[in-house]
Amino acid sequence: MISLTLPNGDVRQYPVGTTGMDVAKSISDGLARVAVGIIVNEKPYDLSRPIDLDASIRIVTFDNDEGKEIFWHSTAHLMAEALEALYPGVKFGIGPPIEAGFYYDVDLPGDTKLSVDDLPKIEAKMTELAKRDVPYQRIEKTWDDAVAYFTAKGDQYKIELLEGLKDSEITFYQQGEFTDLCRGTHVPSTGHIKYPKLLSVAGAYWRGDEKRKQLTRIYGIAFPKKAQLDEYITQREEAERRDHRKLGKELELYMITPMVGGGLPVWLPNGTTLRRRLEAFLRDEQVRRGYQEVITPHIGNLELYKTSGHYPYYADSQYDPITVEDEQYLLKPMNCPHHHQIYANKPRSYRDLPLRFSEFGTVYRYEQSGELNGLSRVRGFTQDDAHIYCTHDQLKDEIKNVVELTQHVFRTFGMDVSTRLSFRDDNAAKYGGDLEYWERAQREIKEVADEMGLEYFIGEGEAAFYGPKIDFIVRDAIGRKWQLGTVQVDYVMPDRFNLEYVGADNTKHRPVIIHRAPFGSMERFISILIEHYAGNFPFWIAPTQVSILPIADAHHSFASDLTAEFEAMGLRVHCDLRNEKINRKVAESEQKKIPYALVIGSKEIENDAAAVRIHGEGDKGQMKISEVKALFTRLNQP
Repeated sequence: MISLTLPNGDVRQYPVGTTGMDVAKSISDGLARVAVGIIVNEKPYDLSRPIDLDASIRIVTFDNDEGKEIFWHSTAHLMAEALEALYPGVKFGIGPPIEAGFYYDVDLPGDTKLSVDDLPKIEAKMTELAKRDVPYQRIEKTWDDAVAYFTAKGDQYKIELLEGLKDSEITFYQQGEFTDLCRGTHVPSTGHIKYPKLLSVAGAYWRGDEKRKQLTRIYGIAFPKKAQLDEYITQREEAERRDHRKLGKELELYMITPMVGGGLPVWLPNGTTLRRRLEAFLRDEQVRRGYQEVITPHIGNLELYKTSGHYPYYADSQYDPITVEDEQYLLKPMNCPHHHQIYANKPRSYRDLPLRFSEFGTVYRYEQSGELNGLSRVRGFTQDDAHIYCTHDQLKDEIKNVVELTQHVFRTFGMDVSTRLSFRDDNAAKYGGDLEYWERAQREIKEVADEMGLEYFIGEGEAAFYGPKIDFIVRDAIGRKWQLGTVQVDYVMPDRFNLEYVGADNTKHRPVIIHRAPFGSMERFISILIEHYAGNFPFWIAPTQVSILPIADAHHSFASDLTAEFEAMGLRVHCDLRNEKINRKVAESEQKKIPYALVIGSKEIENDAAAVRIHGEGDKGQMKISEVKALFTRLNQP
């Protein structure tokens, strides 16, 4: 017999070789009908796989994140089977689940090209194959047998993948007539997949290498219930309406042009105004909290980043070094090594600490062209970075202050945030520093999270190479998750840079460093902000806050004077003096999503008033100018 511990702590006895489906049925028939997999000692198992050891287990359904991954990965295999039936000779790269759905990279035979017009045909074949309700079968293979199978099939992509798996367990999965190299896990049978939906077709270089062959990447998703699919399609349509790339162009916020370079956004006047308002908001908060702002160069000596460990730890995401007069320089991948040099610039005493250096610093990362995406994935971006140098006794209070600042930022914008404690995993090669320091830092971060009453989950393997983090995961207006703000505890860099302070005991000590960035990347934050508000920004950050719309030439003087008064109040105003009908002016103000429009006619001038229109809400009637000024003064605050 084996002992299986359920999530509620109950321990049940089962015969050796019991399967996840056996366990699900023993709990309830309803659970067995909707179960898609089982987690055994935090490792996913197929429901048909025997369990032969004592373990903690969780049955997962489509409602769990792990269950969705299993469901969508299984659908990728179903799509591959449909492709093989429709396009004999197709070869397969990789087909993983992603945050919403799955994709599969495929090499189609001959000159075959796929477009979105072909997707309904593939969907129909998937549905036909799913109705057979055949099982997904896990088959263990030797490495030699696996290579022989794909050699006979002529699939060079799977053979290449096998080259990296010589010392690993090799498993195939088979459903119906289709067999694939796969670790799993999969749903019990194809009948679970009732509502597949293929979404788009794109190009993708094999293994992300631009020098390799470009494959066809097919994106899709699937659901066990039609209502879930319908909800997703509605959500997707809403996402397209809110797409920051579309709105960024319409609202003239930013541009990306090949003449400047892919992934290098150019901020237009409207976008620059929006960004500067966000920066000013955080600057004001930081001044109140004792930060000192600094500015550092866009490049640095390569030795700086070798000392920090950013080179070579992140070498694949950095640009090649630049040679200048027998020295090598690197486009700045991180701001922190520069800040450490500022700290080391002169002797420090415990009386100087904590020191808080902040910077809106632009950094550069190499991203492949296929991964670039508007403002959310770029090659040059600005971090609202800060580094706090403190004594160990000050550490917890400083972390709490940073967490509170980050929470304040997201509360201001009404964003739904969850918290992840990002810890290291067992792969020591990924991390720098002494394990004792890591354990200490992880313990302290968890203690702070518990003392502050944060609701969090732990993400093993999500730590930075130099320390654990508190990461803030923002759920946007249509449910997608983005990691934005972060707070990191670092015992590694003080050793690498030999940072010291003289303590009260008149001896030298190492400070502790806190890395923090509430916005994270300004570019990514603004991309999410655009979609969060669908371009309808709050008054205080809107690029243009007020449009003043005189009805006729006779009203221009009053409108111009009013514009000057508002501008003197620090408001951003557009006065439309064109010879256009007022309805056209109002419509264009609406299209530009300007929060307020003030229509000025003879009656308004007579009453020292304006006819007030709110974007998206329409006419609100006449208000005295004094009342409008008071209203705008209130709205112009975060």
